[in-house]
Amino acid sequence: MKLLIKLLLSALTFIALLPLIPGIDFHGNFLIAILVSILFGIMLWVVDLVAVALSAVLAISTLGIALIWLIPLWLLGFWFLPAVALKVLADMLPQYLTVTGWMPAILGGLLISLVGVVTTELTRSVKSSGGKEEIV
Repeated sequence: MKLLIKLLLSALTFIALLPLIPGIDFHGNFLIAILVSILFGIMLWVVDLVAVALSAVLAISTLGIALIWLIPLWLLGFWFLPAVALKVLADMLPQYLTVTGWMPAILGGLLISLVGVVTTELTRSVKSSGGKEEIV
């Protein structure tokens, strides 16, 4: 149920909120938005996996010296990975999603991440209240 709620809210984000950002256009119906949100989740997982693999290779090959700049990069660059995933997805599906420039991609990635955090906390608070639908 939590996955369905997160998927529907993510699809609503692609339909309603992302087009409000100048430079991002979404062309499609709700079914396409659900498909694009699933593909965004997969693409974000792949981008995270590549970033972790590159960080591990750099940390091992430099005997840990690369951690001096990798750790601050990971702490300050959390907003960059969803932007990369959004740009790659827009390049893969130009008929449904258009992102022109990195600044709209960064704002869109932050917005999608914010919706993900809010839905995670929302579903967590519903579960912790014993299944009751009351959220205070």
